[in-house]
Amino acid sequence: MTARLPISRRAFVVASTGAALALGLAAPARATQRSPFGRYGSPSARLTERTLYVHPDGAGDHTTVQAAVSAATGEGYTLVIAPGVYRETVSVGVIDPATGLPGPAGTGMTWIGASEDPRDVVVVYDNANGTRKPDGSGTYGTTGSATTTVRTDGFTARWITFANDWLRADHPEITGTQAVAVKVQGDRSAFHHCRFLGHQDTLYADSIALGSFARQYYRDCYIEGDVDFVFGRATAVFGRCHFHTLDRDVAFKPEGMVFAPSTARANPYGFLAVRSQVTSGAEDGAYKIARPWVPSYETTAWPSLVVRETRLGPGIDAVTPYIDMREAYPWQSMRFREYRNTGPGAEITMPENRPQLTDAEAQSHTPASYLGDWRP
Repeated sequence: MTARLPISRRAFVVASTGAALALGLAAPARATQRSPFGRYGSPSARLTERTLYVHPDGAGDHTTVQAAVSAATGEGYTLVIAPGVYRETVSVGVIDPATGLPGPAGTGMTWIGASEDPRDVVVVYDNANGTRKPDGSGTYGTTGSATTTVRTDGFTARWITFANDWLRADHPEITGTQAVAVKVQGDRSAFHHCRFLGHQDTLYADSIALGSFARQYYRDCYIEGDVDFVFGRATAVFGRCHFHTLDRDVAFKPEGMVFAPSTARANPYGFLAVRSQVTSGAEDGAYKIARPWVPSYETTAWPSLVVRETRLGPGIDAVTPYIDMREAYPWQSMRFREYRNTGPGAEITMPENRPQLTDAEAQSHTPASYLGDWRP
């Protein structure tokens, strides 16, 4: 039996320094250094004229992340964010009603966690799909539940935690339990050394439209959740990432799925996890690697997932690691493949349940082939 982790509003205990303590890890000493912006200058000594500084207590240009995003009216802005817990929703990119596409403001934006430790800068809120809007106009839905939404191209984040701390146990009256930490729709979106914390639907790796093949790159990131906690139609590469499945304390199995891609049929590439690891706070075999998501509004989707050279811990059901989301779209008809994975969750006992790439096929499923001419 795999050791279990406590979950009770687990990741959001606030220390006296204002830094978040996630998964029981204390904030590093450098979070309390003399300058709250570390080596990234200050409002009086800016990196560039398009650098904005965010500090919760007023030592920067803005006290909230959204205020800084709204002030970045052009392209190529950098936000340097001081340690703190930023309890707010943030939206990057305003949709032009005439075109249905985001305007130029926010394109090429970079967020930097000033302490260079993602535990110190936490952007968090607690909306869920079924949460009612304050104006009484209905519920937020899955997309509207996102703590952070990124619609523009060329977005980069380093050393940031994106979180949604809505908990089912606190809201038994709500059945729409999807609660997104971040929804990313822009092309050339990159996340380095970031954390994504939530339960159901933590990371929504999507695109702005069905015909847009948004490329996204996640490197050295930590992503946790339970049901479909990495999902969407983006072309997304996860390199050296750590996926962690939470214990749901439910009687039925599976407790959840790591991936739920909804790749457009015309897109040759969906999700690629390479040289990563999957660990679990649940019992052995409680989780599936994936199930296909074919949305009712996009029934032409043909989900694609490749997991290669990745360690799958005992929390993954090695015998039947994939499952259908709907009977009309069996997982066997989807583009699900593995290649040279290791660990107890990767043991092949029933080959028909573990479709593998050949060596020749594997040459076409690399970060370079997925990302094309973009080198994040």
